[in-house]
Amino acid sequence: MENMTLTALLKESAGKFPSRRALSVSGKFDLTHSKLQQLIDQAALSLVNSGVKPGDFVALTYPNSVEFVIMFLAVIRARATAVPLNAAYTAEEFEFYLSDSESKILLTSPEGNASAQLAAKKLNLPHTTTTFSNEEITLSSTDSDLKSDSSIDSISKVVNEASDVALFLHTSGTTSRPKGVPLTQVNLAASVQNIRSVYKLSESDSTVIVLPLFHVHGLMCGLLGSLSAGAAVTLPAAGRFSATTFWSDMIKYNATWYTAVPTIHQIILERHVNKPEPSYPKLRFIRSCSASLAPSILSKLEESFGAPVLEAYAMTEAAHLMSTNPLPENGPHKAGSVGKPVGQEMAILDDNGVQQPAQASGEVCIRGPNVTKGYKNNPEANKAAFRFGWFHTGDLGFLDSDGYLHLVGRIKELINRGGEKISPIEVDSVLLSHPDVAQAVSFGVPDDKYGEEINCAIIPREGAKIDEAEVLKFCKNNLATFKVPKKVFITDSVPKTASGKIQRRIVAEHFLSQISAAKVPKYGA
Repeated sequence: MENMTLTALLKESAGKFPSRRALSVSGKFDLTHSKLQQLIDQAALSLVNSGVKPGDFVALTYPNSVEFVIMFLAVIRARATAVPLNAAYTAEEFEFYLSDSESKILLTSPEGNASAQLAAKKLNLPHTTTTFSNEEITLSSTDSDLKSDSSIDSISKVVNEASDVALFLHTSGTTSRPKGVPLTQVNLAASVQNIRSVYKLSESDSTVIVLPLFHVHGLMCGLLGSLSAGAAVTLPAAGRFSATTFWSDMIKYNATWYTAVPTIHQIILERHVNKPEPSYPKLRFIRSCSASLAPSILSKLEESFGAPVLEAYAMTEAAHLMSTNPLPENGPHKAGSVGKPVGQEMAILDDNGVQQPAQASGEVCIRGPNVTKGYKNNPEANKAAFRFGWFHTGDLGFLDSDGYLHLVGRIKELINRGGEKISPIEVDSVLLSHPDVAQAVSFGVPDDKYGEEINCAIIPREGAKIDEAEVLKFCKNNLATFKVPKKVFITDSVPKTASGKIQRRIVAEHFLSQISAAKVPKYGA
């Protein structure tokens, strides 16, 4: 494993399944595994001959497009480091991410990205656009000074190493400053193999990508997990998730599974209730990750779509997958649990690094070939995260007697109400079990009497009439008194990150700003 590279895994699968479909843009075109590899090698050669060197950080900002997939893998093939960035960032945000990553070049589609280009110009970074047409990829530099010292005639002269830093992402994190996470070829290869093996992905599988590819969930599990297995991936024509085209794409491209965050599952469920499809494809499984999935939502998904829903647990620092509920043939899947560790060691440690027995809560810690060696230029964060020979996730949880992990919440996110620790995940689950509640999020707010008090925001189901009194009555019947929210915000939306995550601190700031000038402390995420 220590010598394995993602590049080699993808080449191996293309060698085994050259003529099978690898990548489609819905309704536009299909690429086989061999054609995709050919395009990656062609683009990697162009990058090398335009001056990209091993170890250079290369920023990419695209919609979910074929250009992104080719260029992302071409950057890695050229022994450079891919830095995928959210196209919706402001110029100031682009400036931070470009400078923090020390990127040497910006890649975009021909349409470009005004904010990214403004930031790149300010930092004197060259900008190159990439165009895919007639099954060819071409690079056009807007900077005439971007030239290589020496050109090569074949990308085979570039040999990928397991220790190459292939991917650089920032955590959304609980702190104000995002932390930079370098992931090597071996980190990515280990994670992709874990994903492929636990879900038994094969050349017969097909999925539709509903998550942004600048985020580790969609990138590692949806895209790379599939490609490494010889399976097929479809990108929506719009370049992003669309509830209106999701099921037609799933049916057209014979999808066997999909992976999403709970907010997208809830959108899909809501559409099913209001505008059901004439028929649904037979899926092997549905996967949920990146945020807690309420047991009530899990059971509604299974009931609606006739497939097992497997909740998983992942982090950028682990190159995505850490644990998952197994496929039905490999064991039960438990609602409210994120399953068993996959391809890595996992332990629950107390504050002194002592391993805890089953059912005892502590910090979830991991170690394995998929885990980053440390944050970039951040010794303080590394000191806090790497202790007692383990990577500390910052999540509180316990392993049950069957070895399944149950998460209680982020350590910094637990609500401390007068000494009583409340898990917001537990409160969310109760709120989401109400038949008129479509989405819910609970959060802590400052309180003079208790230090912290619990509030929540709910989005009612379409057509439902529900008020604060009804929500509070329901909570009082299903929660201990001290866990009942003091205030309920009824709304039509809650702020989310670009990857669909709900960060409780941001939600708290959003709703408190509507009622007072109260300053919310920077805790939780």
